[in-house]
Order: sequence, then C-alpha cells, then structure tokens
Amino acid sequence: MPWSYPIGRLFGSELRVHATFFLLLLWIGVSAWIEGGPGQALWNVMFVVALFGCVVAHEFGHALMARRYGIATPDITLLPIGGVARLERMPDNPIHEIWVAVAGPAVNVVIWAVLVLVIGAETRVTELETLDQAGANFIGQLAAVNLFLVLFNMVPAFPMDGGRVLRAALSLWLGAQRATSVAAGIGQAIAVAFGLMGLLSGNLILLLIAFFVFAAANAENAHMQMRMTTEGIPAREAMITSYEALRPDDGLMAMSAGLLRTTQHEFPVIDADGRLHGFVTRDAIFEAAGGGPRRRADEVMVAEIPTIGLTAPLSEVLEGLSGNTPAVAVCDEHGLFLGYITRENIGELMVLRRARS
Repeated sequence: MPWSYPIGRLFGSELRVHATFFLLLLWIGVSAWIEGGPGQALWNVMFVVALFGCVVAHEFGHALMARRYGIATPDITLLPIGGVARLERMPDNPIHEIWVAVAGPAVNVVIWAVLVLVIGAETRVTELETLDQAGANFIGQLAAVNLFLVLFNMVPAFPMDGGRVLRAALSLWLGAQRATSVAAGIGQAIAVAFGLMGLLSGNLILLLIAFFVFAAANAENAHMQMRMTTEGIPAREAMITSYEALRPDDGLMAMSAGLLRTTQHEFPVIDADGRLHGFVTRDAIFEAAGGGPRRRADEVMVAEIPTIGLTAPLSEVLEGLSGNTPAVAVCDEHGLFLGYITRENIGELMVLRRARS
C-alpha cells in the first residue's frame, strides 16, 4: 500500500504503518494538549497505541486462521480507521471463509476476557464516554473498546468481518458470484447509513469508515465478477509476448532508454539463461534517477513476482495480481520466462471478448 512503512515482521507477515496513522497520533496528541495539557495528551496517545495493539492482534487472528488453510498474509497495514490484513486470496470453501472472518473478532473477545476475568477490569458502557479523560479507568476502557470492536466488526457490512460471514453463508445457497453481489449491495447500503450518521454527528472517523466500506465493497464485487468472467480462459490468451527486457546489471541509462523508447510501464529483468529475476517499474526508474547513475536494475526491481504456467486460468492470474505486484510472469515447465500479464491487458482482453460476443 502506498505511503506505508514496514516496522517489522511477525508470524511470517510484514507489519506496516500508513503515514496517516502518525498524523492521527499527532492530531490526538495536539488536541488533548490544548484541552487538558501534556498529561492528557500522553494519556490519549498511550490509549490509542494500546488500542491499535489490539487491532494488530485482531488482524493476526485473520492471518493465522488463513494460514491453517494454506493462505499466506504478506502484510498487515495499520490505518487511522483500523487494520488491513492482505491475504493472498480468500478461501474457496465458504466454511473456511467464515472461520477466517470470525478469527479476528474472536481475538478481541479473548483480550476482553483476559482484561475482565484475569486482571479484574470493569466493563461498562460509560467507559466509552470517558475515553479522552486522563486518569480514567485505562484497563476498563480498553476492555470496553475491545467489546465494541467485536460488535462493530460483526456488522454485516461487506467487506467487514460480519459482511464476509454473510457473503460466505449466502454462497452456500446462491453461489460465490451472486452472494458477493448481494453482500456488496448490503455493505454499500450500510456504508451510506454510516456516512449519514457521520455527517450528522460530525464524526470524521465514521465518514472515513463509510467511504472505505463503500469503495471496498464495490472493488471486491468487481473483482469477483472479473474472476468469474475469466474462469476457464487460459493465461496464454492475455500474455504479453512482445516486450523489451532488462539485464540484472543494466544501469540507469539502459532503464531510462527503455522507458523512452517503448510504451511499457514495467520491464522484466531476465538473465542470460532466460530466467526472470524481477520487474522494474516506471516509478522505480523515476526514483532511481534521483539516486545517481550507478543504480542497477537488480537493485530497484520488484523481486517477488508470482509465476504461472501457460495453461493456468486467468482467475489464478487475478489472484496473483491482487497485491502490489506489477505483473504475473508466465514460465514454461523448466522455469524459463515466456511473457507476462498485467491488470491493464486483462482489462483489454475482457473489453475485446465482450465486443466480439
């Protein structure tokens, strides 16, 4: 995700923090300082950090449950509105999807239980009304917020956790494509309600959540429709075979010349044996230009590129493109590079197929 920065790895996933999260901490700290002085500012910032620690645990609940079904989670990103665990794909089995969805809220239930039953915190609704007051019941507030996170995340607003449970349950009767459309429609209707509540109450966070849910529901629905449309179409139909490649030791001059000479936005980096090392993107070339002429292709390339065979379905390619990768590589049975597929040329193929039909 752009403007996000890695802060470490845990359980095989990279933990990242979006730049806007630091702006949130700054805004909370400054607002509290103006209202109640440095003590209240420190209290509020500490509480937000503790809260987002619980959010991280929530996201790792999803990630660890997904791992049980053979699905990796490359990274987890903290945003001002919560966390996002980027799974390589969602489970094909609806029951597995339900377990992955409820694993996050289940972690918050465990945290609440530990705070209440082990530490002895008191959980009252009134604790939520004093979140910005220094000297209040810190542990009780944290327990109350974890309980609130469980209830809020289980709202059936796809793609929130409750919405994913709804989509998985519907898919048992309606099929994945129809279930996604219905769940996305419900999610967008709830997002509109969130947006109206945010406008009337002046709650900026609720407005951001509404925007995220509405946009994410639309994107996931479009992705599912595309996936079902491409089912059965082999990768070779969308593969780019006419391209200009770079060598691993090519410098900035060679990369810049390729950018100016072609219309490519990404350049495969291939060695003398025909094996792919990675892809250099147009943006990476622009950034390398500010780092001096000694930058090499293998220093600025994206090295982790999904690889498929010629006969793999395009739906598998879409799964590979769901992350931040610039392309999916197509290789033969010996691992030799044959071509690549991008989001753009899949879209072009779909337009052409619809026009023909």
